[in-house]
Amino acid sequence: MKPVIYFLLMSVFFINCDKKQQVESITTLELKELLATKNIQLMDVRTPEEIKEGFIETAVFANYFEEDFKTKASNLLDKNKTVYLYCRSGNRSEKAGVILKEEGFNVIHVLGGFNQWKKEN
Repeated sequence: MKPVIYFLLMSVFFINCDKKQQVESITTLELKELLATKNIQLMDVRTPEEIKEGFIETAVFANYFEEDFKTKASNLLDKNKTVYLYCRSGNRSEKAGVILKEEGFNVIHVLGGFNQWKKEN
């Protein structure tokens, strides 16, 4: 009987850990449609060097690699609005999304990031 209870407890633990890490995502085409129809909260989490290569017009910036990323991002964003995040390829924005989600933000990251955005626009 004890192994069954142990198994159930570990299953609940791992299911909850997985849910905590998930960040919802959209495509760059969906982002383009949102930008055309709504005033959304958009954050670019790339480095200043990457931003020099271009950016999406309404974005605010917080470098994911800086030590105070969480503080800077939190100060720039409104917790009452959904935050759309993008980076170069989509990996960093998903990680940044996990951090901001833990801070209480509703976060959606953009698949493919700015690289995909440039291909389509």
